[in-house]
Amino acid sequence: MTAKTASSEPSARTGLRQALLAPVRLVMGLVDIPMRGWQKLTGLNGMAGVFLAPNMLIFTVFVLLPLVINFIYSTTSGSAIFLQNRTYVGADQYRILFDCGSYLDPSTCAADTFWAAVRNTAVFVVFQVTVMLIAALATALILNRELSNRGFWRAVFFFPVLLSPVVVGLIWKWILQREGLLNYALSPFGFEPFSWLSDRFWAFFFAVFVSVWAHMGFYALILLAGLQAIPRDLYEAAAMDSARPTRIFRRITLPLLMPNLIVVLVLALIRAVQIFDEVFVLTGGGPGTSTMYITQYIYETGFASSLRNPGLASAASILMGIVLVILTLVQLGVSNRNEKKGARQ
Repeated sequence: MTAKTASSEPSARTGLRQALLAPVRLVMGLVDIPMRGWQKLTGLNGMAGVFLAPNMLIFTVFVLLPLVINFIYSTTSGSAIFLQNRTYVGADQYRILFDCGSYLDPSTCAADTFWAAVRNTAVFVVFQVTVMLIAALATALILNRELSNRGFWRAVFFFPVLLSPVVVGLIWKWILQREGLLNYALSPFGFEPFSWLSDRFWAFFFAVFVSVWAHMGFYALILLAGLQAIPRDLYEAAAMDSARPTRIFRRITLPLLMPNLIVVLVLALIRAVQIFDEVFVLTGGGPGTSTMYITQYIYETGFASSLRNPGLASAASILMGIVLVILTLVQLGVSNRNEKKGARQ
């Protein structure tokens, strides 16, 4: 190859690159004209509003506006969808929800299904979040050890998070049905086929189990990141002092992991309150209403029921939203307090 040929190749590549970038430069030049004018009017700080405007527009159209419309729906009655065909009733929908002889006994309430869903959700949240925290913490502690093929095991535990909740529900429904894989695996041991999802206890048990199985990897990953941020020097010093593993866990691991645990706790609470997809596919809310939770009640009352009442569903969703806001504020308050405490120390 001659020197002339070698020198022509870089110039050809440069020419091709310039030709491909020419349309981009043209577009950017056209965009630059109004941007420069806007910057002269508002200054450099005003440019932040320009870049935030598209996001704020999307937030307004798809989040803020639906919230306002949802609140308006909660002050109307009827089964019509369009607001102009609905009757304004003020706070009547909220009065219906809170019309109870005893909130602990849903049968004494005007909206008995709503309070049954609230009770089911409260029980589900207590059990699911507790099991989720214990399982995620145990998994993170195991994955933080020096294991062979540690990357593979981390991927295995995180894999269910990547699955769609509907797919998760269908997989476990196939496993737990009367002719499913679980009964097939138990049949050699003398067990008769059993309808696991038709029994109230087992339906609740597997609703908790499947939700933990599906989401534990995400929370374990958060805790694993917190464990890896703890300085190794602390564990080496504790080992030199012959500290027992339980004491190391209580005195070093748990206190330093507390910020991550608080985040996991609040995220798990919010997720548990909003549970719907996998449980709806798995049990459909049954048997009876034993696994019907608030989100399913809102869905069925507003859309699926033959006697649908969008106003009542909207009122229930507003109340659930208030609970979620309170949980978020608690998370922010606890996090800020921990940050200030850590800064003083």
